[in-house]
Amino acid sequence: MRKLLSSLLDGIRIVERALIISINLIMVGLYTFNVLIREMMPQYSSTFAWIDEATRLLMVWAVFLALGLALERGRQVAVTTLLERMPDLPRKIIQTLINLTGIVFSCYLSWLGVALVKFVMRTGQVSPTLGLPMYWLYVAPTIGFLLLALRYGLELAGINDRHNRPILTQTK
Repeated sequence: MRKLLSSLLDGIRIVERALIISINLIMVGLYTFNVLIREMMPQYSSTFAWIDEATRLLMVWAVFLALGLALERGRQVAVTTLLERMPDLPRKIIQTLINLTGIVFSCYLSWLGVALVKFVMRTGQVSPTLGLPMYWLYVAPTIGFLLLALRYGLELAGINDRHNRPILTQTK
């Protein structure tokens, strides 16, 4: 069972990383193309106005897809000075409370995200230049917070420990 779970988590990580890398490469390519068009052929710049909207949409997806990976690796913003100086038992209790709060908060935000996606789907709103249904913008935080809740759950189950990761050092 543990091996199956480990394989599933590895698959999720691979998909997350591939999507984030792809999104970033696409954004760089689109913006580079957009700058070149605006500088070399400004008369066509209005034809490519959709690039700004596409890159904003892609940025939202990249940020929310990275939430779970950032937490898993201990790369989220955190003030840990006091926590690191505590004895083991109080530290573990506080870490458990943080993880429980994280799961509840992330699940609540995902639930709100689902409600928002449904609402925007009913309105039929589309993006101005791409013509994409606007609910795709709201799917990103919904998925991102579910991935974050998963990582908090892994912390509670003892499968991951973001607080005790080895510090990478440069070799000389």
